Amino acid sequence: MDADAMVQEQIAYYRARAPEYDREYEERDDIAELRPVFEELPVGGDVLELACGTGQWTGSLAARARSVTALDAAPEALAIARERAASPKVAFACADLFEWRPERRYDTVFFAFWLSHVPPGRLAGFWQTVADALAPGGAAVFLDNGPGEAVYEEVLDGEPVPAVRRTLDDGSVHRVVKVFHEPERLVRDLAGWGWTARVRTVGTAFIAGTAVR
Repeated sequence: MDADAMVQEQIAYYRARAPEYDREYEERDDIAELRPVFEELPVGGDVLELACGTGQWTGSLAARARSVTALDAAPEALAIARERAASPKVAFACADLFEWRPERRYDTVFFAFWLSHVPPGRLAGFWQTVADALAPGGAAVFLDNGPGEAVYEEVLDGEPVPAVRRTLDDGSVHRVVKVFHEPERLVRDLAGWGWTARVRTVGTAFIAGTAVR
């Protein structure tokens, strides 16, 4: 299986997982540690949210933003997000983030638990898309899993990209891309692509970052 096929399997997984997705937020107390961290991130103005999923962060973004454009590749997740974060400030759209290109610029680009799903070979291109979406003086801000999250995952060997195996309630088994970014390495990589970034560990399993260009 090549990286392209893995990405398509990942999209299929999140479409199927949409009804189960919120359970993790309900069952894992450590995710609550990210809420005060989120409040410290420089979010404001017109916000682009990438991979919004079921809208767990969309409403909080809208509370601090002039407008929010929220994208996700899974229409099933978007249906939940539209109900959770219904607001005249928020516009939702279905888009494959590896194919999507911005038609305008935003003051903030936000993504939670998405960067770890970008194959390493596509990482530079993804950050270029983020740069293309940012207005002058804007910032990219993100939350994600860090290396400590690996203990919760079934990490796979021998795949074309770093990946884990996950099983849904119906018993179906899926492979998804999962890169556990080390903060220092990520800062160096971003510097090589023209970004100035700050990335820190939160708790034992998460990272939070801000990048400007």
